[in-house]
Amino acid sequence: MESFIQIIVSGLLLGSMYAVSAVGLSLLWGALGMLNMAHGALLTVGAYACYAAVVSAGLPNWLGLPLAMLASFAFGLLMYYAVVRWMYQRQGFETNIILATIGLAMVFENVVLKLFGAYPVAQPFGVDRSIGFEIGTVFVPWQNVVIIAVSAVLMLAIAGVLRATRMGRAIRATAQSREAALLMGVPVARVFAQVMGISGIVAAVSGVMISSITTLAPTMGYDPMMKAFIVCVVGGLGNVPGAFFAAFALGLIEAGVQFGAGTRFGYPALLVLVIIALLWRPYGVFGRRAVVRV
Repeated sequence: MESFIQIIVSGLLLGSMYAVSAVGLSLLWGALGMLNMAHGALLTVGAYACYAAVVSAGLPNWLGLPLAMLASFAFGLLMYYAVVRWMYQRQGFETNIILATIGLAMVFENVVLKLFGAYPVAQPFGVDRSIGFEIGTVFVPWQNVVIIAVSAVLMLAIAGVLRATRMGRAIRATAQSREAALLMGVPVARVFAQVMGISGIVAAVSGVMISSITTLAPTMGYDPMMKAFIVCVVGGLGNVPGAFFAAFALGLIEAGVQFGAGTRFGYPALLVLVIIALLWRPYGVFGRRAVVRV
């Protein structure tokens, strides 16, 4: 029972972090058909913005997360107006944007490296990990609860925006059919900018939460981004609810593998699951088969 509780707690923690990272990628793919290779860089920018606000500017700890969200939102809009806006109507956008965002990721990473240095530092946002409570004999830090709670609130907020607001309906209409949305008067260009901004906000939350239990480093975004891609592929590219459920399922599986076989086997287990999922359902476990008429 103690082992089961430990796996559940660890799986929920991993799943909540994966879900936040993956939802931003799913939104971008659903609305723009875009794989954002700079998503990890946005995650890093948000984490360091929180660090700079609390440590360098001396602001209260609780202001770090909102300012990080604002910073990554601004960088998301910058990416759209500087690069994406000029590329999405051109032929080969899906391939060209991958190369462009790889370049942007390198620029962002080197800016962070120049400003903050290469040495890892501690994220000041969060709760002391020595403070927590026990479930049986399993110690659960309050910081884990904070991460799970923040992720849950963010997921509910995104779901509410997509379902109950005019902006959300415009995003869903654009994701279903860009051409039909244009014919119905949906401002598709503005929708694209909004989705880029939302993706930046989500990346910032993910960066702050991940760095609060690890460390801050200029290259910290690579591993979360790759795991977010794994979640999106398994859940179905562009399927936001699918990414959410796949994140928690993979988090629990990875926690179980790490507990039973060792930490080093967690990531390879996820890659094996991706291969199995693609062989079984190439369009994702929760995705839909695309029908193309020629």
